[in-house]
Amino acid sequence: MRILLLGGTSEARALAARLHPDVEVISSLAGRVPDPALPVGQVRVGGFGGVEGLRRWLRDHPVDAVVDATHPYAATMTAHAARVCAELGVPHLLLARPAWPPGDAILVDSDTEAAKTVVENGYSRVFLTTGRSGIAAFAELDAWFLVRAVTPPDAAELPRRHEVLLSRGPYRYDDELQLLREHRIDALVTKNSGGQMTRPKLDAAAALGVAVVMVDRPPLPTGVTTVVTVDDAVVWVKSTATV
Repeated sequence: MRILLLGGTSEARALAARLHPDVEVISSLAGRVPDPALPVGQVRVGGFGGVEGLRRWLRDHPVDAVVDATHPYAATMTAHAARVCAELGVPHLLLARPAWPPGDAILVDSDTEAAKTVVENGYSRVFLTTGRSGIAAFAELDAWFLVRAVTPPDAAELPRRHEVLLSRGPYRYDDELQLLREHRIDALVTKNSGGQMTRPKLDAAAALGVAVVMVDRPPLPTGVTTVVTVDDAVVWVKSTATV
């Protein structure tokens, strides 16, 4: 059996390891992060070139199934995969890690709405962890930001008053607690990424009474088989192989 695994997440790497070598896995990474953690098996790096590019790739490289284990906010790739697999009749699974319970967080629908919430609540020292693509929405705000990212953000999109912290998870609770205290953070702005790698920032914020503004997840495509664990994804792949 041969599958295309749309990856870049810890779940995708775990799934590739579970399936290899019994299943030929071709993992596809977007290529936005330098020196990414690589899964076992074959790896391709870079985008497909939209719907047409993905359709062409699947025609040129036939696979028995496609598993989408991309980040919960990779909405464009997820939508493209759902559309193309439906058109070509390729079995398609979405592995979507469970979201965090929002708790007392202020839920918003976008980075722009998150920025408005910061202004409306008068937050003055903000820990911004939404990733590079969301930073521009905060550029004009009159607050101080600790901006954490894996790769350097575009300088033109950064808030006027900021500090950039380049790092990559997983993170520890004690370290996050110290970070929030050291920078006197009064609000954490984050996405509901789910998983354990970055969860400690939420626990630290709760312990210190730091407000949380959380950008909600984009909706999943309709009609796509979805599982939430690597174990369930393994079962699906193996059952597809016997069909």
